[in-house]
Amino acid sequence: MHPRTGNLVCVVFLVVLDLSGIKTQTEIEHQTTTEAFETTTTTDHSYADDIKVRQSRKTLDDAIIHKIEPLLQDIKPAEIPESASKVIMPLRNRNPVNEIVINGKKNKTEPIKHPVEKLDHELAKLLRNKITKKINNIRAHVRYDEVTGEVMDAPHPCERECKEGEDPMVCYYHFNLEWYQTMSKACFNCPFNETDCFRPDCIPADGMNRPLNVINRKMPGPAIEVCQHDRVIVDVENDLMTEGTTVHWHGQHQKGTPYMDGTPYVTQCPIPPETTFRYQFNATHTGTHFWHSHSGMQRADGAAGAFIVRKPKSQDPHGHLYDYDRTDHVMIVTDWIHELSVGMFTDHHHSSGDNKPPTLLINGVGRFRVFNNDTEKPLYMKAARFNVEQGYRYRFRVINAEFLNCPIELSVDGHNITVISSDGYDLEPIVATSLVTYAGERYDFILDANNEIDNYWIRFRGLMDCDEVFTKAKQVGVLHYEGAMEVEPAGDPTWEELHNEGLQLNALNKGEEEDETISVAEMKSLDGYDESLKEIADYQFYVAYDFYAKNNSHFHRSPYYGYYQVPEKVNRLYTPQLNHISMKMPSSPLLVARPTPDHFCNASSIEESCKEGYCECSHVLSVKLNSVVEVVIVDEGITFDANHPFHLHGHSFRVVGLRRLASDTTIEEVKAFDEAGLLKRNLKNAPIKDTVTVPDGGYTVIRFKADNPGYWLFHCHIEFHVEVGMALVFKVGDHKDMPPVPREFPKCGSYIPDNMLELATEKPKNDNQFISISHWWPVVVVNNTVSSASSISLCIYLLTCCMLLLKFNYDR
Repeated sequence: MHPRTGNLVCVVFLVVLDLSGIKTQTEIEHQTTTEAFETTTTTDHSYADDIKVRQSRKTLDDAIIHKIEPLLQDIKPAEIPESASKVIMPLRNRNPVNEIVINGKKNKTEPIKHPVEKLDHELAKLLRNKITKKINNIRAHVRYDEVTGEVMDAPHPCERECKEGEDPMVCYYHFNLEWYQTMSKACFNCPFNETDCFRPDCIPADGMNRPLNVINRKMPGPAIEVCQHDRVIVDVENDLMTEGTTVHWHGQHQKGTPYMDGTPYVTQCPIPPETTFRYQFNATHTGTHFWHSHSGMQRADGAAGAFIVRKPKSQDPHGHLYDYDRTDHVMIVTDWIHELSVGMFTDHHHSSGDNKPPTLLINGVGRFRVFNNDTEKPLYMKAARFNVEQGYRYRFRVINAEFLNCPIELSVDGHNITVISSDGYDLEPIVATSLVTYAGERYDFILDANNEIDNYWIRFRGLMDCDEVFTKAKQVGVLHYEGAMEVEPAGDPTWEELHNEGLQLNALNKGEEEDETISVAEMKSLDGYDESLKEIADYQFYVAYDFYAKNNSHFHRSPYYGYYQVPEKVNRLYTPQLNHISMKMPSSPLLVARPTPDHFCNASSIEESCKEGYCECSHVLSVKLNSVVEVVIVDEGITFDANHPFHLHGHSFRVVGLRRLASDTTIEEVKAFDEAGLLKRNLKNAPIKDTVTVPDGGYTVIRFKADNPGYWLFHCHIEFHVEVGMALVFKVGDHKDMPPVPREFPKCGSYIPDNMLELATEKPKNDNQFISISHWWPVVVVNNTVSSASSISLCIYLLTCCMLLLKFNYDR
């Protein structure tokens, strides 16, 4: 090689080395530090913004602080938060969050010398007083449980009195879903030592030991209580080992945030085990609601809790009717079994097991097991208690979270109830003796504590599959007047004794045709006329259902054990269907996949043979955005004397009609009834709900304006029924009307390659068995960047080559 050529090659190597930007370890560490600082700054950005906003709102009282602001610049806002009224999330500072100054208690870290010591004595005293006052106003929500992330030793700060003109808050919650057990080791000597029943992580239920899946080892799960327009953020962490999950916010319509609805395979993929999904949305719809798992049988096994959205009392049209609206007056009622619900499900659907719950629970507790042999003074688990003071009026909120066909009747000894709201919508007040609620419904009532100071039974008894024909499922709660003895009322009321005579609202299988009760359709909304009540709806759908004797291939496989091949009738399973269709969920969520219409089916597209045979598909009804939709739901009532509550996601609806025609009916009879002008519709002030019952052998007519684009599930809220396909989906609007899929939103679906041979290693296209190398220097890639070690090695390698080449030229 010519010497000049060798020198030229070295120069080229050095220029390439300089242009390649290979960084030294010091440079990379500097970049990493800078990125970490920027990340930290971004994390605390909302808090810093909050400080700036508050500084911009200073009053004359803060003028003295304005004068000394330059001296306060050294104070780190993240270490001594001025306030947390705007953003309620775990503080992630370098110091433990429970070591900051709260109510005058010193933190464990070394105190920072306060700049106020540099000021004159009087100025310092004024400033100290102001800062101390602000620090004392900091609520203890900065203390978070290390395991669950829940607020410790205090109510969640978003659980507050709602005031007009108050800014919305950002309310953070961490939900950890896991397998658990009632009467676990955490319960110690419960109920013999009553206080043990209230230990952390103790779930006593009714005293029977059984498995659960619960949130944060609580049943009911953590309550979410916020004010209207608060931002709710919930991180749901799935620790169920093998099951996916989702959480549905029952009663929140998710307008603009359809991906947060929590419906598996409709709006999102199930959350896989060992992963976390963040739900975030604005709590726009006030009232009594609840959250629950929408996957499998998890709601039945404990994964549910209250979701209360309040508004300022001055904006409540019923605000003058009550004195108190308290957290401890929320009632979650449910049916209860003593095994995992999937065990009951498989036994009922594949064998001769029943589907009848033996008892009820109120706020997760109740009487059932007797813990001693004393027949005169049996020891039960302590019943749920609700405290009142004589002379005051209280707002109670009832949530029916049951999962089987067990409507629940409620009444209070010695007191009437005044129903004022249902599913979050205000009604004209109705004074009644008792109220029947169905799965998914919520009712608010006012109780006037105007009786003698004593303890009174609150009576609950199950109907339909829980009535005197089957299990006589029942439960009691206690209305305790302040000043009364700390004992429960005497005796153990029987199922028959748990009924109080008088006016009953929402009675089982009774509609407008009955004079002794008031049905939902006869209740009157306080909301005025809206477009959904116009004379002629844009769409009208008839949806009929019943239990059908079909060879459902999931449970009856012909010709081995088809429906009529099973000799014992008790082992034959009837299939509930809507318009003879069982809902088949897609492998990828409809809202994410955006399938074409040829992937859907409905009554207009299925074959006539589906009336006798078993048909399943993605049952979808498509409507235009902002259209008015009427649905006539018909319970044919031929097979069983049953009852089905239906819930609509994404919308509320008007209940414009509800009537029982006979013990059974057909869709043709209902259509003829309507054509004859006998199907009456309240198009003036029909009540607004999102869950409603349908009487057996009758119909319920609902109206809604389809103003929330997306895919929305409409289904029976009995768990065993929806899981076998008693559901359909409303597609509202075109895909262009729907919000775009969020960035990096989780995906799922089937993996079925056309030809498995495609997975085999391809044979080289030529006979050359050598690997083609496009570069000859060593490169190590770590996290998509050239590692610092490889960069230095490359530098040394290139310099060595240049030195050898120069030496070779020099020797020549």
